[in-house]
Parts: sequence; C-alpha cells; structure tokens
Amino acid sequence: MADERWRHALAPLLAATAMIGGFLLARLPETPPDERRAMAARFAFERSILPTASPGDARSVRVVHPDLRGIAGWISTVGAAAALGDLDGDGVDDECVLVDPRTDSVSVIALGEPASRPFALTPGGVAYAADRTAPMGSLIGDFDEDGAADVLVYYWGRAPIAFLRTAGGDDLGGDGLDAAAFVAVDVVATTARWYTNAATQADLDGDGHLDLVFGNYFPDDSGVLDPDGTGRFAMQHGMSRATNGGADRVLLWQAPSAPARIAYAACDDAIPAVCSTGWTLALGCCDLDGDLLPELYLANDFGQDRLLHNRSRPGRVAFALVEGRRGLADPRSKVLGRDSFKGMGVDFADLNGDGMPDILVSNIADRFALEESHFLFASDGRATALAAGEAPYRDVSEDIGLSRSSWAWDCKLDDFDDDGVAEAVQALGFLKGDDDRWAELQELAIANDDLVADTRAWPVLLPGDALSGDVRTAFFARDGSGRYADLAADLGWPIGEVARGIAIGDADGDGRLDLVIAAQWQDSVLCLNRTRADNAFLTLRILQPLAGGDGRAATRHRPAIGAHVVVRDADGGSRHAWIDGGNGHSGKRAPQAHFGLGRDARPRAIEIAWRDARGIHRHACRLAPGRHTILLDAGSAP
Repeated sequence: MADERWRHALAPLLAATAMIGGFLLARLPETPPDERRAMAARFAFERSILPTASPGDARSVRVVHPDLRGIAGWISTVGAAAALGDLDGDGVDDECVLVDPRTDSVSVIALGEPASRPFALTPGGVAYAADRTAPMGSLIGDFDEDGAADVLVYYWGRAPIAFLRTAGGDDLGGDGLDAAAFVAVDVVATTARWYTNAATQADLDGDGHLDLVFGNYFPDDSGVLDPDGTGRFAMQHGMSRATNGGADRVLLWQAPSAPARIAYAACDDAIPAVCSTGWTLALGCCDLDGDLLPELYLANDFGQDRLLHNRSRPGRVAFALVEGRRGLADPRSKVLGRDSFKGMGVDFADLNGDGMPDILVSNIADRFALEESHFLFASDGRATALAAGEAPYRDVSEDIGLSRSSWAWDCKLDDFDDDGVAEAVQALGFLKGDDDRWAELQELAIANDDLVADTRAWPVLLPGDALSGDVRTAFFARDGSGRYADLAADLGWPIGEVARGIAIGDADGDGRLDLVIAAQWQDSVLCLNRTRADNAFLTLRILQPLAGGDGRAATRHRPAIGAHVVVRDADGGSRHAWIDGGNGHSGKRAPQAHFGLGRDARPRAIEIAWRDARGIHRHACRLAPGRHTILLDAGSAP
C-alpha cells in the first residue's frame, strides 16, 4: 500500500517533468547561417513607402480616457491596417486600402499607377464623432451585391461603415475611381460603441450570400477614446482567462428593402456565450471538415483562443465549441482551445499535405520576455472529429521552427518563390522607444487577476517606452531539414519596423505574390516580389454568380470566398487552397487562389468546390500555368 501511495504521489511530478523536458528538448538547433543566407538568395523584394491621403497633423499616441492616460502607449498600439483587392474591376489586385493611425485616415491607393494620388474615404452622411472614433481596418467586398467591389471600414468607438460604389457591373474598367465613387452607409443601425480589431466575410449559413464577423476587444460602450470619461475604467480581469471584453458579432446578410442598399441581421446567439466576450484581436473563417461551411477561429488576447464548428443552415447560423485533446506530456497552453496565450493573428494552409487546413497562430513569443509560443496546429486528417466536439489538431510549432519570433501580430502563409512550399510572414513588435519596460510588464503578468483590471496597478507606458520594438517583419522559409528559418535579416529588411498587418496579393499582375506591411506610427511599405525563380505558377481569380433574393443565380459575379480549390499533379500529389475573405488581424489578402508549381510547367487538373443555397457544386478543368479568371455557373460548366 505504501508503494502504491508513493506511485500516485509521484505521478503528477513525473508528468510535469515529462512536459517540461519535452518542451525544452523540442527546441531544435537553428538553421546554420550559411544555409540561411543561401535560402535568402532565392527571394528578392523591392520596398517602397506607400503614400497616404493624410489630413491633419500626424501624432504618435492617442487621446484616451483619464484612467488610461498612464498606459496611453499601450492603448495606442493598434490601428495600422491594409487590404489588397480589385476595386476598379480590371482583374488585378492593385488597389490598397490603408489605415494610418498617425492621422486616423483611410486611404485608397492605386498601386499600379504611381502618378495617381491616393484619396481618403471619409464618412460623410453618417454620424461620426472623429475625436472619439478611430478606424482599425477594412474589408474589400461586394456588400450590396451589385457586382462592384466596395470597402467596409471597422472602428474603435462605433459600428462599421460600408463605403459602397455608386456604379455597379462586372465590367467597370479602371476609370473614375475616386472618393466620389463611394457613398458611406451604416452596416447596422445602432448607436452602440464597438471596439473592433478584426473582421472577415464568409458565407456562414450556406445561402450563397456573404455574412460578416466582427471580433471586438474593449467592452462595448466603454469610453476608451473619451478624454472626459468618468467612472473607473476596467481592463481585462486577468492575463490568461479574461472574458470581459467586447462582444464578438455575426451579421447575417439580408435582402434589403428600398431605399436601403444593404441589410444585415444581428445573430446574437450565433457564438456560444462561453466564448463570445474574449478580447479578440484576430479572426479566421475556413472550411476545416469539407462541407464548405466555414469554421470560425477566435484569436483572443489575455486568454483562450476558440475554435467553433459550423453547424448552420440557410437563414440560421449556429456554431459549437470544439477543443483539442490533451495528452500526458502536452502543456495545457499548447492544446487548441485550452491555451492562456495572447492570440493576435491567424491564417490557414495545408502544410502537411493531408488536404485539411492547418492553422498558424501568432502569440507573444519574445526571447527573455513574455516567452509564450506561436502555434502551428497541424491537422491529423480526422475531419469528422469536429462534429463530435474534438479539434483534430496538434501543435507542432516547435518541431517545424515556427514557435518563436517576437511580439507577433498578423501572420500569413503563402508561396513567394512558387516552389510549391509556403513561406510564413509575420508582423512583429509592440512599442518602439528607448526605455525598455519588459521587467515592469513581467511583474504585471504574474500579478493577481483582481489587480490587472485596475489601471493603477499597471506600469507607466508612454511614448519613449519600449516593448519588443527593435524587430524586423519576420519572413520564414523552409530549410533542407524541413524546418522554418527566419530570413528577414538576410533579406536586409530593416530593424525597428513595428508592424501590425500583412496584406498579400499580386499587385502588379506578374504572377508573383507581393505584400503590404502596415506599420504602427510609421510609414507603411509595399514589397513588390522580384524573385527570379524559374518556377511555374497558377493564379486563379474565381468568381461565383451572385445569388438573387429568391435564391436564383444572377448574371453578375463576386469572388468565390470560401471555395476549395485543388490542383492535381501528374505524380498523384495535390495542393489545396481555400479562398480567403479577410482572415487575420488587420492585413487582408486578395481573394484569389495561388499555387506555386515548381519547375514542372505542364498543365494541371483543377477541381473547384463551392456552395450556395442550392447546395454544393463542383467543377473540374485543366489549365496551363499562368493567371486565369474563372466564372462559375451553378447550372452548367464555367
């Protein structure tokens, strides 16, 4: 009996030792410098500063509630954002919507026309208190379903605004794109103050119309930007399990009644109450189980991320919470849905080749600081486990080399040299300054949760203070062992670029993926891809018919957001992509499917699956490498 008691007493210690040992041993050696430099030689980017339409004087800190003035530096660390897309209808994703926090401006920049001047989207015609409102990001999409791309802007301090094109049609051409081409309308009729830090669009209920999801941060109606605010301002109630943030929201598309051009209905019960008020910084919608209804990933600051399985039907959005299974040697915070980290970015790609999306998540992972870990949740192929309440994913970030960088925000997975293997780009950095405040922040991180909510317990964080400010935007590529290595220094990317959003698309139409880095309190940058690899590629601009209010197909089209695209190789291999509707923190990629094909330039078999109110549709074709536009038709072949 004594031996048995000792065995039970030692079991927790042995398990803890196994977890700690496994965590430490998993930190494998880094890629040798010579190999890293040789890898970097495969890539080349031409960097240029993006101009903005910037009314007013630039600043570097926000005016905030009196209780927040001592941590104004912290409160002022978000707002830089970028979205890439095709606003003028010429088939090239050469328009950028850039949010610059220095002036709280929202600029539309024509990247393909250096001589053209950017113009600002200003919310005339709707109620807007400029001194207590700040734009945080945008989506490009056809929100009024007229065949023309619009812009939706989300904010701190109010509900989102849609800037709708004043003329419709699939063949708009590139002429006349200016501020007069847009009219501002409220997305929803509410005076509530939202504090939105992420938004995405997806057909959540499978009716053929795109719905909206908003991830909110501060509690609704709080006076974050009110310098005359009264009453005690409460921050998060803890650093690892906070659930007192703003309400995440789902808006379901509705057929508008004249004279309204758009209508969305709030689905207040779509997100389970247990996870609807995290401090959300990033959102991701992607079909994980093959039914073409997208799952929803909530990346939350100060607490657990959440994965929601989609169980919707047309007209009714329903999600169910799923979590990963914890093994004996798994630290809890490395299990999907059970973590205590600071989720700040999310993206999807099939990295392990099993046909299911894997999930990359950014957290705070700075050496000798708040050393958490990024996640690379690799699927195990059991898509049916989601319906049973289990997330079939295991974190392999340590094994694959993506667990560490710095204080990370947006993250994106894409193939920049067209060799068939995705690279990873990550926006890094928090506060750029001269006085390092990590020691004080560590004290707050281990404080009693009851103290964390009170701003008087926080360290002073003002302009000049620094937290992970001497960083480069990370650029990870796979080395010969299959692990990722950060090549940013070898590429010559500048140190001190404190970034928030990464937007990706083929901005110059040459078949190579370019990117925009949205920087906080700094100039944002366009990085044109000048990589000289002789690799073939397929870039697919896939458009599906707009569904009429009666469910019948219309003659106009929109990007087939959520469609699953498969490219078949001659050797039996396959590559998968899911068309993105705005996943991540504040950087939005263009809604296209891009595949690097390597040196094999033979035509490929293509399979496309998409959904509308009549069900799931599939199309197969064969295409030569290059850029293609595909108009889908649910009633016949494209």
